[in-house]
Amino acid sequence: MLQKLIENIFLKREKIKKDFDRVMPIGDYISDRWEKAKYLGFGENSSIYDSSLVLGSVKVGKNCWIGPFTILDGSGGELIIGDNCDISAGVHIYTHDTVDRVIYDGEITKASVIIGNNTYIGPNAVISKGVTIGDYVVIGANSFVNEDIPSNSKAFGTPTKLISKE
Repeated sequence: MLQKLIENIFLKREKIKKDFDRVMPIGDYISDRWEKAKYLGFGENSSIYDSSLVLGSVKVGKNCWIGPFTILDGSGGELIIGDNCDISAGVHIYTHDTVDRVIYDGEITKASVIIGNNTYIGPNAVISKGVTIGDYVVIGANSFVNEDIPSNSKAFGTPTKLISKE
């Protein structure tokens, strides 16, 4: 039984390599991205890779693509992602941090994160607790978002700077 499962995984890997010129972590050959999204209660036609970590209260709208190796951390408050969003590979979104606990012997600080509709978050961006990102926003690759970004904007950098607002 196990041998057959392993053979099927390798056959699927070969087919995906041939059809799409893509090789993925083993879990992504076993898990269906759209089924995982449905299991998590995400909106219709949304998908999330098996390599993604989802914690706490995470709500994702319809037609969203959540890339591989992402962290969606709703453990400190709600994490809400609107419709038609792309969350690129390696993005981390947090609703808490432990800075005050570690540095000042204080409490873990928590705050919800809201990402509007039709928003693109570039690869390896990090979104800090308490941030609201509007609709029709582009966040550049490797950006650190620690302040709100208004709708119809582009923001890039560490920390992010508003590049344009249309």
